[in-house]
Amino acid sequence: MGRKLLMKGNEALAEAAIQAGCKLFFGYPITPQTELSEYMAKHMPKRGGLSLQAESEIAAINMVLGASAAGARVITSSSSPGISLKSEGISYIVGSDLPCVIVNVQRAGPGLGGIQPSQADYFQATKALGHGDMHFIVLAPASVQEIATLTGEAFDLADIYRMPVMILADGALGQMMEPVDFEEKKHRKIPEKTWACTGTKGGRPHNIVNSLIIEPNELESVLEERYKRYAEIEEKEVMYEEFMTDDAEIIVTAFGITARIARTAVTAAREKGIKAGLFRPITLWPFPSKRLRELADKADRFLCVEMNKGQMVYDIKLATECRKPVDFYGRTGGIVPEPAEILGELEKLAGKGKE
Repeated sequence: MGRKLLMKGNEALAEAAIQAGCKLFFGYPITPQTELSEYMAKHMPKRGGLSLQAESEIAAINMVLGASAAGARVITSSSSPGISLKSEGISYIVGSDLPCVIVNVQRAGPGLGGIQPSQADYFQATKALGHGDMHFIVLAPASVQEIATLTGEAFDLADIYRMPVMILADGALGQMMEPVDFEEKKHRKIPEKTWACTGTKGGRPHNIVNSLIIEPNELESVLEERYKRYAEIEEKEVMYEEFMTDDAEIIVTAFGITARIARTAVTAAREKGIKAGLFRPITLWPFPSKRLRELADKADRFLCVEMNKGQMVYDIKLATECRKPVDFYGRTGGIVPEPAEILGELEKLAGKGKE
């Protein structure tokens, strides 16, 4: 256990990225993630790296593509509308099989929306961030400590599977301050980047990084190989947390900051004799569907709580195959739900029984 530092989530993420060996940051300022780019601008040059404020989000993501193609560990960050601008470049990165880390500190939308916390980019992150048949790993931290821990993991996962990894946070996590221990992480074994464009030095054929494949059979073959990798990720890299689910009759599902609030509500419900539990997906893709199906065999119903109009709730229904009722409670516009609100929903559902 090292010395703990009191840091904002945005700052902790930036520091964790530097400690993970990231040498390049490309971004563009947007609230509520600006402290991350500020930290990079101040600290990255002092530690042998480069932090560059691009002329736009579009420019930043294409700089990420180039740096990754050259074999560097690289990160970019933004918030909801900025991530939308990066979507074309992200699709090119996926299509080129390039690793990188992308941070979305979500704010309320759509459009410019507001600068308060939100979880309304769930669909975008897990279903539709870029054109074509594609996935990338999505990690949803629930504390400043977990932001730091998952950042190091994100770089390793990106390099192992040659794909982007998104850290999906929100304005609350980005701005809140908590103690962080940058404990020494045991990094995974990372494969050599023999595909990178680092210069042949006359010793090997040229490497070409490209997402354009004109011949249909060749493109289909590439996609099939990529989906084999996706299947391996779904088998090996699913992460989740459970709280009091062993005998739970009502299981609350929530991710990120909302899960912390829901945990308080579950504890209060237990004190009132309501058998509630909490299931928190940490990987939003790959989604922990298998474990949720198992829980559906024991629980009477599910309550999905989100800071949006209902997005993860559809994945809960798919995972549980609609065998049990799945209810929803959400707040929008940048409003963070309070434990008492969630407890009130649990009390209502406890009166319904199994239906």
